[in-house]
Formats: sequence, C-alpha cells, structure tokens
Amino acid sequence: MDTVHPDSGARNELLDVTGISPDLPSRLVRQLEFIAEIDRLKTVLRLSPLLAADRRENDAEHSWHLAMMVLVLAEYAAEPIDIERTLKLVLVHDLVEIYAGDTCLFDDAAKADQHEREAAAASKLFALLPADQNAHFLALWEEFEARTTAEARFAKAMDRLQPLLLNAGNAGGTWRTPGVTEERVRQRTSVIADGSPRLWDLTQKLFALGVREGWLRNSP
Repeated sequence: MDTVHPDSGARNELLDVTGISPDLPSRLVRQLEFIAEIDRLKTVLRLSPLLAADRRENDAEHSWHLAMMVLVLAEYAAEPIDIERTLKLVLVHDLVEIYAGDTCLFDDAAKADQHEREAAAASKLFALLPADQNAHFLALWEEFEARTTAEARFAKAMDRLQPLLLNAGNAGGTWRTPGVTEERVRQRTSVIADGSPRLWDLTQKLFALGVREGWLRNSP
C-alpha cells in the first residue's frame, strides 16, 4: 500500500491574517496563521474507509474520532490517565502529516524514514506558533511518539484500535489488501496491549471475526 502524501511544495498562506487588520498583536497573528494552516489536515486522506459513507476518512476526522474514543473509553486504560492531556496527544499527533503524509501501517518502505519525515514536519509546522506554544506542541508530539507516559500509551492504543473498528464494519476494509495477514496486523497493533489490556482482548475478537469472515488471512 502506498503512503498518502499531501502537496510537499512551498507553503502558501491560506488566510491573509494581517489583511484583516493591521493592528493585530503579533502573537495573535501567528496563532491565527497556524490555525489556518492546520485546515490542511482535512485534505490528508487515510486508507481506512468510513463506516457511514462510501469514502476514505481524512486525518482531521481520524483525530476527532480518537478524541471521542479517549472520552468514552478512558475507563479501560491500563493505568489512571489525565484525560485532558490524552486528548491533547491525540489531537496533535497527526498534525505533522500535513507535510509528511499518512504512512500506511504496512508500508515497510515508507516506514523506514517515517520518524525523520515527521520530525522535520513537526519542526516546520509548530514553528508557526509563538515560541512557548511551539515548544509545548512539539513536546506533546514527542511524548506521543515515545510512549513513555500512561497517557501516550493509551493515546497510541486508540490510534491503533480505531482503524480496526472501521475495518470490522467494512467487510475487512484494508485487511483485504494483498500481503496483509492476521499475524502481521497483530504484530503492528500489539501496542494496544500496553495502553489497555482489556481493549487488547477486544482486539483479539476483532481478529477472530476477520478470519472467520474471510476478510483477514491466517498466516501461512
């Protein structure tokens, strides 16, 4: 499966903030320019199909869905979590895909340099913000990537579980892609167990459903 890349050309401002009024404080100008720029997240398509419509989801929809999953499923976290911080993690983590593109879980070639591409994208994107917010957003992104906190482990679990639920509701969805097997999906989603053993038990049932229905191939 191919990596889904957005336009990687030079950034074009989407909103002329200074044209609104010449006397806007510089801090507000930078914040509004960032808010306008992240509108691009709505254009980054993922491979996962929606449950409610015959099309693929975009990154903004994915991030919103993860935030709702955190609110609804927080009681299943392996450790007590700060829900507000976990919400920040799931809302921030995919913003880098505005420049780095969405990397498919099973695209080994694209995953080889995924972290480097996304780290560069994080530096570029969050630098649009005032220095204090730049540092805060970058720290959140790095926390999600490192998974060294209970909040990051649960956030990552939600990020892995959400596409599985979409596949289960779409007759296999991306599971039906050539080369994808139960063992491979299980391996790439095993981090769910770190964030929530109880939801990892649910994941086993999703795998069993996929195999039983013929959507997900048993490993040879």
